[in-house]
Amino acid sequence: MRNSGATGRRQRVKAAAVIILLHQVLFQGLFIAKNVTLKQKLDQPIRGNNPEARGAVAFLAGFIALSLYFAWTGTAPGTVHILSTPVAFGASLALLLVSTVMGLASLRDLGDSWRVGVIEEQRTDLVQDGVYRFTRNPYFVAYLLMTVAYTILLQNLVLLVLAVAGSGLIHRMIVKEERHLESLHGEAYRHYRQRVPRYLLL
Repeated sequence: MRNSGATGRRQRVKAAAVIILLHQVLFQGLFIAKNVTLKQKLDQPIRGNNPEARGAVAFLAGFIALSLYFAWTGTAPGTVHILSTPVAFGASLALLLVSTVMGLASLRDLGDSWRVGVIEEQRTDLVQDGVYRFTRNPYFVAYLLMTVAYTILLQNLVLLVLAVAGSGLIHRMIVKEERHLESLHGEAYRHYRQRVPRYLLL
């Protein structure tokens, strides 16, 4: 019985690690492909060098790496078992599906206006179509959904605390970008901001 229980646990740990790894290969693969192709097309920088962007990117990279480590080793501190494994896996997979679809829609709909962080000297179009009709920051929402999904998948309190703290860093980056967009587009952006929520319902 002990061997059977240990085997089942190892299988769940392996499955969680595979889920995270596959999601990152797809999600980051789309991100890298967009950045490479757009930079070649525009022949100019598309990544801003500001502390808000650096902080958010560093948090997300660390969160993803820690989640993968926790999943792979299966010995993460702060692990709790509130949900059954099927429920936790099902909920996280549903959130990751929404996250991936939203991320892909963001990259597609923003077109040549896609940037990572704020580049003060560049002017981009104000995109209000596609997924941007429902949220002003769909790519960030996709990342926030990812942090929730990984936390549920691994049922880990350390990840929960990091996700809450990291959302503050992401929020700072969003505010920075929104101020930049308002300075570029003025009244048009203010009307857009009144019509469309920053996230999904807020």
